[in-house]
Amino acid sequence: MDKTEKIQQISPVMDAVSPTFCLAKWHHTTLYLQSGETHSCYHPAPHAIPLDELKHNPSALHNTPHKKLERAEMLQGERPTGCQYCWNIEDLGQDYISDRHERNASIYTKERYEQITKGSWNQNVNPEYVEISFGNECNFKCGYCHPKHSSSYYKEIQDFGPYDMVKNHRNDIDWFNVYREEDNPYVKAFWDWWPELIQTLTILRITGGEPLLQQSTWRLLDELEKTPQPHLEININTNLGIKTILVDRLADKVNNLIEKKCIKTFKVFTSIDTWGRQAEYLRSGLDLKLWEKNLDTYLSKTNLPVTFMITFNALSVANFQSLLQKIIEWREKYNIQDQKIWQRIRFDTPYLKEPLQYDVNILPKDDFMPYMEENLAFIKKNLDNNDKTKYSTIEFEKFKRVVEYMRTTHYPDYKVLEGRRDFANWFREHDRRRNTNFEETFPEYKEFFQQCSSV
Repeated sequence: MDKTEKIQQISPVMDAVSPTFCLAKWHHTTLYLQSGETHSCYHPAPHAIPLDELKHNPSALHNTPHKKLERAEMLQGERPTGCQYCWNIEDLGQDYISDRHERNASIYTKERYEQITKGSWNQNVNPEYVEISFGNECNFKCGYCHPKHSSSYYKEIQDFGPYDMVKNHRNDIDWFNVYREEDNPYVKAFWDWWPELIQTLTILRITGGEPLLQQSTWRLLDELEKTPQPHLEININTNLGIKTILVDRLADKVNNLIEKKCIKTFKVFTSIDTWGRQAEYLRSGLDLKLWEKNLDTYLSKTNLPVTFMITFNALSVANFQSLLQKIIEWREKYNIQDQKIWQRIRFDTPYLKEPLQYDVNILPKDDFMPYMEENLAFIKKNLDNNDKTKYSTIEFEKFKRVVEYMRTTHYPDYKVLEGRRDFANWFREHDRRRNTNFEETFPEYKEFFQQCSSV
């Protein structure tokens, strides 16, 4: 049964509980231990984990009072406001697949379903999926990121101050605390929870910062070698912009864990939003030659897949087809015809919602929707579910929803003006601080940038 069929089978079961029921609110969690925050997936904004609760209940890393109230809302058929990303998709019509649909289909088992529907809304649940950040150490400072998640970005804010020349910014470092990895009480709580958590956990995804620069990542991999968990899938989000020696080390470690059956499988996720110098501008610190070298190192030393997490944003629109073409080239080079892994080069295209200056919906639709149509047409032209060098139907449908989101979303005039004003102010300051040149790097946006500058 493929993913689409599974979604069609499970969705009516979930809707029988309520039309807003999402298993991820119980069985998925993302933990930002460097700032003591969590959310159920990356769409709702993170919220604080009460530190005092961890003393007697380390599972409160996941089972926070905030999250329990959202669970109660879902059981009553209400829409938690933090989950608006999925409501936007579902409101486009029944033919559109939201992340809620996908997660329900992937998480569902009879046991998990009954534990939730027969239990109390405020029960503690140990998740089957955890995404964890041990610290914010990172050599990148992507413009749409946050200093909580990047030590390089944090250092920039220390040196220059926040981008307070825009309304939509999230980089004032005075209102939050970042713990050092070596003396972080949230990291300690995680290791206290680990013996209990591992009993239900099926997927552990390590994110950052940059995980390969953090000692807790390597400790975890060592722990799995000492105490095998053959049911467990390990994922790592890496920017692939670090020294190649670390990618070599990771590949060797992963091959050893797989060979000794210490884990079930291993997946690498990396981020890329377009191609060429525009990609390097978007993700400050990215060197595409090094990135592609590290991609080749990992794919050549292992037989495992890599997934590209494409944060589709306003600056991805015009040049996106160049990345789509690279994906085909990589699939032709790295897919192994005789292996069970059907697709080694995978990608997803979630759209970015904030900060507003990166939102596709501040772009003039008459000027930029043609690019979106061309991007979608390129995928459709190269769509073949039976050819692993081409695109799949689910990849086409996922990007189609991004196109429709941009086509059908119309912000009020004041919000568009606010976003465009921030666009000009943000990227002028970006160029000043980072020694970049927006108009030279994005010639397709030159007229738009000038319009924004006059707002």
